[in-house]
Amino acid sequence: MEKVVNLCKRRGFIFPSAELYGGFRSTYDYGPLGVLLLRNVKDAWWRSMVQLRDDVVGLDAAILSSPRIWEASGHLANFTDPLVDCRQCHERWRADKIDGVCPSCGSTDLTEPRAFNLMFKTHAGPVEDEATVCYLRPETAQGMFVNFLQVLQTTRKKPPFGIAQVGKSFRNEITPQNFVFRTREFEQMELEFFVPPAEADQWFAYWTAERLRWYRELGIPEDRLRLRQHEPEELAHYAKATADVEFLFPWGWDELEGIANRTDYDLKAHSAASGEKLEVFDPQTQERYVPWVIEPAAGATRTMMAFLLAAYQEDEVGGERRTVLRLHPRLAPYQVAVLPLSKHERLVPLAREVLGLLQPVAMCDFDVTQSIGRRYRRQDEVGTPLCVTVDFESLEDRAVTIRDRDTTEQVRVAIDQLVPEVCRRLFA
Repeated sequence: MEKVVNLCKRRGFIFPSAELYGGFRSTYDYGPLGVLLLRNVKDAWWRSMVQLRDDVVGLDAAILSSPRIWEASGHLANFTDPLVDCRQCHERWRADKIDGVCPSCGSTDLTEPRAFNLMFKTHAGPVEDEATVCYLRPETAQGMFVNFLQVLQTTRKKPPFGIAQVGKSFRNEITPQNFVFRTREFEQMELEFFVPPAEADQWFAYWTAERLRWYRELGIPEDRLRLRQHEPEELAHYAKATADVEFLFPWGWDELEGIANRTDYDLKAHSAASGEKLEVFDPQTQERYVPWVIEPAAGATRTMMAFLLAAYQEDEVGGERRTVLRLHPRLAPYQVAVLPLSKHERLVPLAREVLGLLQPVAMCDFDVTQSIGRRYRRQDEVGTPLCVTVDFESLEDRAVTIRDRDTTEQVRVAIDQLVPEVCRRLFA
């Protein structure tokens, strides 16, 4: 864990936020490589959940939201964690995450647990009173429920169909921890999949298998993933069933994504609170019904962290130790690095010509500093799958060398065949 955290800061993946002013607890800024990796994680999710399907559409709902939404959904009353204080060192903890002992000082002199609401409360407008209260959303899901009718009418979709959303959420966590795993500001990737009630069980089984497959397909080893079904006493008040995709983090198994059968709880709650009927008409049975919802909900930031941890390896090449991130090409911040052998005045222009050919099809880095061996190691460490080297022979034969990150094998390819060869290696 420490090695990955150090790599993240040293290579520009993740920086402590406001470090110039001493930092701001549990907030992080995504640097030049981190913003690319995080974007690629979200794009890979969107590609799988929306682009490659014809039964899911997208949405981008507002972050600021009316208190009526959170009253109807139950968040104002139920979105709480049990909070305890240590009377010895005055640290605060989630009661369900400690075993009766303060992790800071070891004292057992703790207060009785009390409910702590996790939502961030603010005001909309120039006057701060109860009439202007609003909340930063603690999840993206409710925006999809309150827009259900509009989506139904504008897309003409019928169940089974889904609404997908990727966006920021905010939770005033009592104990943020484990780097970017649990923070107060984070991004979610959520799908609300609306189904006829009789089909809910089969769609729950489908989405649990489908979401587990996605992580494996993008490179997380099978022995670091598992699917854990929730016991009845663990279930949220709205859920008939829930399963977690869990990853073996350095501190043990922990949740990457939850897949829940939310029944018809959400649509009925918003229907009752708003007075609008949130239902669909079945032309076969000539009946109206409220769909049930299957919800796969993942954290983009903790998913990015899992991919980093799974990809991190140390090996030996030519008798020299190297650090390598074996990221899937769809996730790697740079898919290709273009490297002129030196800063020679004739090599750099040709290398830039090669860069121009590759940039429309892949995210590219261009690096001319230090020896070629050091540049290879630098690209290995940030996960770049392919390096394209332009050397003095390239001036004569109009060919370049492609080096593979994982095997370190090198092949010569004509420049006019470079783009299809790179696409084949990255995206086949």
